[in-house]
Amino acid sequence: MSTVEVKTVQLEEISYTDDLIIDVRSPKEYAEYRIPNAVNIPLFSNEERAKVGTYYKQKGKEAAVDLGMELFGPKVASIFQKVKSLIKENSNRRVIIYCWRGGMRSKTVTGMLGLVGINSYQLVGGIRTFRQYVQQQLEREAEQERRFIVIEGHTGTGKTELLHRLAKEGYPVLDLEGLAGHRGSIFGHIGLQPRSQKQFEYELISSLNELKGEKYLIIEGESKRIGRIVLPSFILDGKETGRRIELRYPFWSRVEHIYQTYQPEEYEEQIKEALQKLSKFITKELKEEIDVLLTEEKYKLLFARLLEHYYDPKYEYTSKKYKGDVDRIDYASFDEGYKKLKDYINQSISSKS
Repeated sequence: MSTVEVKTVQLEEISYTDDLIIDVRSPKEYAEYRIPNAVNIPLFSNEERAKVGTYYKQKGKEAAVDLGMELFGPKVASIFQKVKSLIKENSNRRVIIYCWRGGMRSKTVTGMLGLVGINSYQLVGGIRTFRQYVQQQLEREAEQERRFIVIEGHTGTGKTELLHRLAKEGYPVLDLEGLAGHRGSIFGHIGLQPRSQKQFEYELISSLNELKGEKYLIIEGESKRIGRIVLPSFILDGKETGRRIELRYPFWSRVEHIYQTYQPEEYEEQIKEALQKLSKFITKELKEEIDVLLTEEKYKLLFARLLEHYYDPKYEYTSKKYKGDVDRIDYASFDEGYKKLKDYINQSISSKS
Protein backbone atom coordinates (compact mmCIF):
# COMPACT_ATOMS: atom_id res chain seq x y z
CA MET A 1 0.00 0.00 0.00
CA SER A 2 2.99 2.29 0.55
CA THR A 3 3.51 2.42 -3.23
CA VAL A 4 0.12 4.09 -3.74
CA GLU A 5 0.16 7.87 -3.67
CA VAL A 6 -2.30 9.12 -1.06
CA LYS A 7 -3.68 12.41 -2.28
CA THR A 8 -4.63 14.97 0.34
CA VAL A 9 -6.97 17.94 0.61
CA GLN A 10 -7.19 20.84 3.09
CA LEU A 11 -10.37 21.59 5.05
CA GLU A 12 -10.94 24.90 3.26
CA GLU A 13 -10.90 23.07 -0.08
CA ILE A 14 -13.80 20.72 0.65
CA SER A 15 -17.54 21.25 0.25
CA TYR A 16 -19.94 19.83 2.84
CA THR A 17 -22.66 19.56 0.19
CA ASP A 18 -20.83 18.72 -3.05
CA ASP A 19 -18.20 16.25 -1.79
CA LEU A 20 -18.87 12.71 -0.57
CA ILE A 21 -17.30 12.84 2.90
CA ILE A 22 -16.57 9.56 4.66
CA ASP A 23 -15.77 9.36 8.38
CA VAL A 24 -13.77 6.20 9.17
CA ARG A 25 -13.69 6.72 12.94
CA SER A 26 -15.57 4.46 15.34
CA PRO A 27 -19.37 4.79 15.69
CA LYS A 28 -18.96 6.38 19.13
CA GLU A 29 -16.61 9.07 17.81
CA TYR A 30 -18.92 9.76 14.90
CA ALA A 31 -21.99 10.01 17.14
CA GLU A 32 -20.29 12.58 19.34
CA TYR A 33 -19.07 14.92 16.62
CA ARG A 34 -18.70 14.87 12.85
CA ILE A 35 -18.20 16.99 9.76
CA PRO A 36 -21.55 18.04 8.22
CA ASN A 37 -23.14 15.40 5.97
CA ALA A 38 -20.34 12.91 6.61
CA VAL A 39 -21.19 9.20 6.30
CA ASN A 40 -19.73 6.79 8.85
CA ILE A 41 -17.90 3.72 7.53
CA PRO A 42 -15.86 2.78 10.61
CA LEU A 43 -12.50 1.12 10.37
CA PHE A 44 -12.90 -0.24 13.92
CA SER A 45 -15.80 -0.87 16.25
CA ASN A 46 -15.90 1.05 19.53
CA GLU A 47 -14.41 -1.91 21.36
CA GLU A 48 -11.68 -2.45 18.76
CA ARG A 49 -10.68 1.21 18.85
CA ALA A 50 -10.40 1.05 22.64
CA LYS A 51 -8.26 -2.07 22.38
CA VAL A 52 -5.89 -0.44 19.86
CA GLY A 53 -5.60 2.59 22.14
CA THR A 54 -4.72 0.37 25.08
CA TYR A 55 -2.05 -1.39 23.00
CA TYR A 56 -0.58 2.00 22.04
CA LYS A 57 -0.30 3.08 25.69
CA GLN A 58 0.98 -0.22 27.06
CA LYS A 59 3.02 -1.71 24.21
CA GLY A 60 3.88 1.20 21.92
CA LYS A 61 3.02 2.43 18.44
CA GLU A 62 4.35 -0.57 16.49
CA ALA A 63 2.25 -3.05 18.48
CA ALA A 64 -0.83 -0.85 18.07
CA VAL A 65 -0.30 -0.60 14.30
CA ASP A 66 0.15 -4.38 14.02
CA LEU A 67 -3.09 -4.93 15.94
CA GLY A 68 -4.89 -2.33 13.85
CA MET A 69 -3.87 -4.01 10.59
CA GLU A 70 -4.88 -7.40 11.98
CA LEU A 71 -8.35 -6.07 12.80
CA PHE A 72 -8.65 -4.17 9.53
CA GLY A 73 -7.61 -7.02 7.22
CA PRO A 74 -10.85 -9.05 7.34
CA LYS A 75 -12.88 -5.88 6.75
CA VAL A 76 -11.21 -4.70 3.55
CA ALA A 77 -13.76 -6.25 1.20
CA SER A 78 -16.71 -5.03 3.24
CA ILE A 79 -15.42 -1.45 3.45
CA PHE A 80 -14.67 -1.46 -0.28
CA GLN A 81 -18.22 -2.58 -1.09
CA LYS A 82 -19.74 0.09 1.19
CA VAL A 83 -17.68 2.85 -0.40
CA LYS A 84 -18.39 1.52 -3.89
CA SER A 85 -22.13 1.54 -3.14
CA LEU A 86 -21.95 5.12 -1.86
CA ILE A 87 -20.08 6.27 -4.94
CA LYS A 88 -22.66 4.60 -7.17
CA GLU A 89 -25.41 6.56 -5.38
CA ASN A 90 -23.38 9.78 -5.47
CA SER A 91 -21.76 9.83 -8.90
CA ASN A 92 -19.51 12.74 -9.84
CA ARG A 93 -18.85 13.61 -6.21
CA ARG A 94 -15.27 13.80 -4.96
CA VAL A 95 -14.53 11.28 -2.18
CA ILE A 96 -12.98 12.69 1.01
CA ILE A 97 -11.77 10.39 3.81
CA TYR A 98 -11.08 11.59 7.33
CA CYS A 99 -10.34 10.28 10.81
CA TRP A 100 -9.35 12.05 14.04
CA ARG A 101 -5.95 13.53 13.18
CA GLY A 102 -5.55 12.66 9.52
CA GLY A 103 -3.42 9.69 10.55
CA MET A 104 -3.30 5.95 9.99
CA ARG A 105 -7.01 5.21 9.68
CA SER A 106 -7.84 7.67 6.91
CA LYS A 107 -4.49 7.08 5.18
CA THR A 108 -5.03 3.32 5.21
CA VAL A 109 -8.52 3.54 3.71
CA THR A 110 -7.52 6.16 1.12
CA GLY A 111 -4.56 4.01 0.08
CA MET A 112 -6.68 0.87 -0.09
CA LEU A 113 -9.23 2.61 -2.31
CA GLY A 114 -6.41 3.80 -4.56
CA LEU A 115 -5.21 0.22 -5.01
CA VAL A 116 -8.59 -0.80 -6.40
CA GLY A 117 -8.90 2.25 -8.65
CA ILE A 118 -11.15 4.51 -6.56
CA ASN A 119 -9.95 8.10 -6.60
CA SER A 120 -10.16 9.59 -3.10
CA TYR A 121 -8.51 12.21 -0.89
CA GLN A 122 -7.36 12.17 2.72
CA LEU A 123 -8.35 15.23 4.78
CA VAL A 124 -5.18 16.77 6.20
CA GLY A 125 -5.38 17.03 9.98
CA GLY A 126 -8.63 15.07 10.19
CA ILE A 127 -11.57 16.34 12.15
CA ARG A 128 -9.22 18.23 14.48
CA THR A 129 -8.84 20.86 11.77
CA PHE A 130 -12.64 21.17 11.62
CA ARG A 131 -12.74 21.60 15.40
CA GLN A 132 -10.12 24.35 15.19
CA TYR A 133 -12.16 26.08 12.50
CA VAL A 134 -15.28 26.01 14.72
CA GLN A 135 -13.37 27.48 17.65
CA GLN A 136 -12.01 30.28 15.47
CA GLN A 137 -15.53 31.05 14.27
CA LEU A 138 -16.80 31.19 17.86
CA GLU A 139 -14.07 33.69 18.71
CA ARG A 140 -15.17 35.87 15.80
CA GLU A 141 -18.82 35.61 16.82
CA ALA A 142 -17.89 36.74 20.32
CA GLU A 143 -16.59 40.01 18.86
CA GLN A 144 -19.85 40.83 17.08
CA GLU A 145 -22.17 43.44 18.58
CA ARG A 146 -25.76 42.27 18.90
CA ARG A 147 -28.89 43.16 20.78
CA PHE A 148 -30.83 40.37 22.46
CA ILE A 149 -34.48 39.92 23.31
CA VAL A 150 -34.67 37.39 26.11
CA ILE A 151 -37.82 35.30 26.60
CA GLU A 152 -38.27 34.17 30.20
CA GLY A 153 -40.98 32.38 32.14
CA HIS A 154 -41.71 29.61 34.60
CA THR A 155 -41.36 25.99 33.53
CA GLY A 156 -44.28 25.00 31.31
CA THR A 157 -45.13 28.42 29.87
CA GLY A 158 -44.47 27.20 26.33
CA LYS A 159 -41.47 29.43 25.64
CA THR A 160 -39.95 26.99 23.15
CA GLU A 161 -43.20 26.55 21.23
CA LEU A 162 -43.71 30.30 20.93
CA LEU A 163 -40.12 30.79 19.78
CA HIS A 164 -40.63 28.14 17.09
CA ARG A 165 -43.68 30.00 15.83
CA LEU A 166 -41.70 33.23 15.69
CA ALA A 167 -38.92 31.48 13.76
CA LYS A 168 -41.39 30.13 11.20
CA GLU A 169 -42.50 33.71 10.52
CA GLY A 170 -38.94 34.80 9.91
CA TYR A 171 -38.04 36.36 13.25
CA PRO A 172 -34.33 36.01 14.17
CA VAL A 173 -34.68 33.25 16.76
CA LEU A 174 -31.61 31.46 18.10
CA ASP A 175 -33.05 28.18 19.41
CA LEU A 176 -30.44 27.20 21.99
CA GLU A 177 -32.37 24.21 23.32
CA GLY A 178 -32.93 22.92 19.81
CA LEU A 179 -29.22 23.23 19.05
CA ALA A 180 -28.38 21.40 22.29
CA GLY A 181 -30.99 18.68 21.76
CA HIS A 182 -32.08 19.27 25.37
CA ARG A 183 -34.84 21.26 27.09
CA GLY A 184 -32.63 22.43 29.93
CA SER A 185 -34.11 20.64 32.95
CA ILE A 186 -33.38 17.28 34.54
CA PHE A 187 -36.18 15.94 32.34
CA GLY A 188 -34.86 17.86 29.33
CA HIS A 189 -33.33 14.93 27.45
CA ILE A 190 -36.50 12.84 27.37
CA GLY A 191 -37.64 12.14 23.83
CA LEU A 192 -34.68 14.04 22.37
CA GLN A 193 -31.14 13.29 21.20
CA PRO A 194 -28.75 15.48 23.25
CA ARG A 195 -25.72 16.79 21.36
CA SER A 196 -22.13 16.93 22.52
CA GLN A 197 -20.46 20.25 23.30
CA LYS A 198 -18.45 20.07 20.08
CA GLN A 199 -21.47 19.33 17.91
CA PHE A 200 -23.48 22.06 19.64
CA GLU A 201 -20.80 24.65 18.93
CA TYR A 202 -20.82 23.83 15.23
CA GLU A 203 -24.62 23.99 15.13
CA LEU A 204 -24.42 27.34 16.94
CA ILE A 205 -22.07 28.98 14.46
CA SER A 206 -24.15 27.59 11.59
CA SER A 207 -27.27 29.21 13.04
CA LEU A 208 -25.43 32.48 13.69
CA ASN A 209 -24.23 32.48 10.08
CA GLU A 210 -27.84 32.09 8.93
CA LEU A 211 -28.79 35.05 11.13
CA LYS A 212 -25.85 37.17 10.02
CA GLY A 213 -26.82 40.80 9.53
CA GLU A 214 -29.73 40.70 11.97
CA LYS A 215 -29.70 43.64 14.38
CA TYR A 216 -31.10 41.57 17.23
CA LEU A 217 -31.51 37.94 18.27
CA ILE A 218 -34.37 36.36 20.19
CA ILE A 219 -33.28 33.74 22.73
CA GLU A 220 -34.74 31.89 25.67
CA GLY A 221 -33.42 32.88 29.08
CA GLU A 222 -31.29 29.79 29.65
CA SER A 223 -28.92 29.10 32.51
CA LYS A 224 -25.22 28.61 31.86
CA ARG A 225 -25.81 24.92 31.14
CA ILE A 226 -28.36 23.20 28.94
CA GLY A 227 -27.99 19.58 29.94
CA ARG A 228 -24.32 18.83 29.36
CA ILE A 229 -23.85 21.86 27.09
CA VAL A 230 -22.09 24.98 28.38
CA LEU A 231 -23.17 28.18 26.64
CA PRO A 232 -20.43 30.54 25.38
CA SER A 233 -19.83 33.74 27.33
CA PHE A 234 -21.10 36.06 24.59
CA ILE A 235 -24.52 34.38 24.70
CA LEU A 236 -24.66 34.65 28.50
CA ASP A 237 -23.56 38.30 28.35
CA GLY A 238 -26.28 38.98 25.78
CA LYS A 239 -28.83 37.40 28.08
CA GLU A 240 -27.72 39.59 30.97
CA THR A 241 -27.94 42.84 29.00
CA GLY A 242 -30.85 42.01 26.69
CA ARG A 243 -34.41 43.23 26.83
CA ARG A 244 -36.33 40.79 29.03
CA ILE A 245 -39.89 39.53 28.49
CA GLU A 246 -41.48 37.25 31.06
CA LEU A 247 -44.29 34.99 29.82
CA ARG A 248 -47.00 34.16 32.37
CA TYR A 249 -49.35 31.23 31.77
CA PRO A 250 -51.92 29.78 34.26
CA PHE A 251 -50.52 27.18 36.65
CA TRP A 252 -52.68 24.20 35.62
CA SER A 253 -52.23 25.05 31.95
CA ARG A 254 -48.50 24.78 32.56
CA VAL A 255 -49.01 21.39 34.21
CA GLU A 256 -50.99 20.19 31.19
CA HIS A 257 -48.32 21.47 28.81
CA ILE A 258 -45.58 19.65 30.71
CA TYR A 259 -47.66 16.47 30.70
CA GLN A 260 -48.15 16.68 26.92
CA THR A 261 -44.47 17.48 26.34
CA TYR A 262 -42.94 14.64 28.37
CA GLN A 263 -45.56 11.94 27.73
CA PRO A 264 -44.90 10.02 30.97
CA GLU A 265 -46.80 6.90 29.87
CA GLU A 266 -44.43 6.51 26.91
CA TYR A 267 -41.24 7.57 28.70
CA GLU A 268 -41.95 6.10 32.14
CA GLU A 269 -38.45 4.71 32.73
CA GLN A 270 -36.73 7.95 31.71
CA ILE A 271 -39.10 9.89 34.00
CA LYS A 272 -38.19 7.60 36.90
CA GLU A 273 -34.45 8.02 36.22
CA ALA A 274 -34.81 11.81 36.09
CA LEU A 275 -36.77 11.84 39.36
CA GLN A 276 -34.04 9.79 40.98
CA LYS A 277 -31.47 12.41 39.99
CA LEU A 278 -33.77 15.16 41.22
CA SER A 279 -34.27 13.51 44.62
CA LYS A 280 -31.08 15.00 46.08
CA PHE A 281 -32.37 18.53 45.41
CA ILE A 282 -35.79 18.19 47.07
CA THR A 283 -37.00 17.58 50.61
CA LYS A 284 -37.54 14.11 51.99
CA GLU A 285 -41.27 14.84 52.34
CA LEU A 286 -41.61 15.93 48.73
CA LYS A 287 -39.68 12.89 47.52
CA GLU A 288 -41.97 10.57 49.45
CA GLU A 289 -45.05 12.27 47.98
CA ILE A 290 -43.57 12.11 44.47
CA ASP A 291 -42.85 8.39 44.88
CA VAL A 292 -46.47 7.72 45.81
CA LEU A 293 -47.81 9.78 42.89
CA LEU A 294 -45.42 7.99 40.53
CA THR A 295 -46.57 4.57 41.76
CA GLU A 296 -50.20 5.61 41.33
CA GLU A 297 -49.39 7.09 37.88
CA LYS A 298 -50.87 10.45 38.88
CA TYR A 299 -48.47 12.27 36.61
CA LYS A 300 -50.24 15.62 36.37
CA LEU A 301 -50.39 15.96 40.14
CA LEU A 302 -46.74 14.87 40.29
CA PHE A 303 -45.73 17.65 37.87
CA ALA A 304 -47.84 20.13 39.82
CA ARG A 305 -46.00 19.31 43.05
CA LEU A 306 -42.64 19.68 41.34
CA LEU A 307 -43.61 23.07 39.93
CA GLU A 308 -44.95 24.30 43.23
CA HIS A 309 -42.15 23.12 45.48
CA TYR A 310 -39.07 23.00 43.23
CA TYR A 311 -39.15 24.62 39.79
CA ASP A 312 -41.15 27.77 40.61
CA PRO A 313 -39.12 28.71 43.73
CA LYS A 314 -35.92 28.04 41.76
CA TYR A 315 -37.09 30.31 38.94
CA GLU A 316 -38.07 33.10 41.35
CA TYR A 317 -34.70 32.91 43.07
CA THR A 318 -32.74 33.00 39.79
CA SER A 319 -34.77 35.78 38.19
CA LYS A 320 -33.99 38.14 41.08
CA LYS A 321 -30.29 37.97 40.18
CA TYR A 322 -30.76 39.60 36.77
CA LYS A 323 -30.25 43.32 36.42
CA GLY A 324 -32.70 45.61 34.65
CA ASP A 325 -36.43 45.64 34.22
CA VAL A 326 -38.58 42.85 32.84
CA ASP A 327 -41.82 43.30 30.89
CA ARG A 328 -44.56 40.74 31.45
CA ILE A 329 -47.09 39.16 29.13
CA ASP A 330 -50.07 37.26 30.56
CA TYR A 331 -52.09 34.89 28.37
CA ALA A 332 -54.63 32.10 28.69
CA SER A 333 -53.79 30.29 25.42
CA PHE A 334 -50.75 29.93 23.20
CA ASP A 335 -52.51 31.76 20.38
CA GLU A 336 -53.12 34.73 22.65
CA GLY A 337 -49.60 34.56 24.00
CA TYR A 338 -48.10 34.41 20.54
CA LYS A 339 -50.07 37.43 19.31
CA LYS A 340 -49.11 39.49 22.38
CA LEU A 341 -45.45 38.43 22.17
CA LYS A 342 -45.20 39.20 18.45
CA ASP A 343 -46.88 42.62 18.93
CA TYR A 344 -44.50 43.41 21.79
CA ILE A 345 -41.42 42.48 19.77
CA ASN A 346 -42.59 44.50 16.76
CA GLN A 347 -43.23 47.57 18.94
CA SER A 348 -39.95 47.10 20.79
CA ILE A 349 -37.87 46.89 17.62
CA SER A 350 -39.77 49.78 16.02
CA SER A 351 -39.13 52.04 19.02
CA LYS A 352 -35.45 51.04 19.12
CA SER A 353 -35.10 51.86 15.42
